[in-house]
Amino acid sequence: MILKDQLKAFIFDMDGVIVDSEPLHEESFLKVFQNLGYNNNHGIHFPDFYGTSDRTVWEAFIDKHHPKIHINKLMLLRERHLIELLRDKKPIFNGVLPLIQSLSAYYPIGLASGSIHRIIDEVLKMDNLQQYFRCIISSEDVSMPKPSPEIFLLAAKKLSIEAKYCCVIEDTINGIKAAKAAGMKVIAITNTFSIEQLMQSGADLVCQSYSEIIKKVSL
Repeated sequence: MILKDQLKAFIFDMDGVIVDSEPLHEESFLKVFQNLGYNNNHGIHFPDFYGTSDRTVWEAFIDKHHPKIHINKLMLLRERHLIELLRDKKPIFNGVLPLIQSLSAYYPIGLASGSIHRIIDEVLKMDNLQQYFRCIISSEDVSMPKPSPEIFLLAAKKLSIEAKYCCVIEDTINGIKAAKAAGMKVIAITNTFSIEQLMQSGADLVCQSYSEIIKKVSL
């Protein structure tokens, strides 16, 4: 249960919450895999990596195939493809902007994403979203990806709010686990996983739309 008077800040995940980017992430990885000669034999099951960092995917790929290209080069190649896709598709979720605007009028809000800053910057340029966030934390700012709580704890520190008064908006199991490990409340949205999966992962509240979140928080 989430009580409004116990909340002092909100922290958003980005991929799968603000932007419908999981299909684009997969497409950009597949393009690099194909360029390396791997089609259906790349060995990566993408849902296993939802909510983690891009580097985590590449580390798994390298462990399987031992390519001669350095991980930093692989990440750069993939990043270029993803930026092209983001600029072309502009896949901001319908309804998320009113939610961000509503919350930011009453609370400080932060962003804690498994993506790197260059990708985050591309997304936040859309609809001028960067103006609403008091802090922006990427996978480059922490040593451990989600489900480690590190990224959410850093966001709370940057917002100058105790973790127990923060509420995270997430869409993945790894993200929920990270937020709960940080001692935060979690509102999960069913963009990526089912209601049952999100509840079983520890979400305090599961919503099927952004307008439902606004109603539940009673803004």
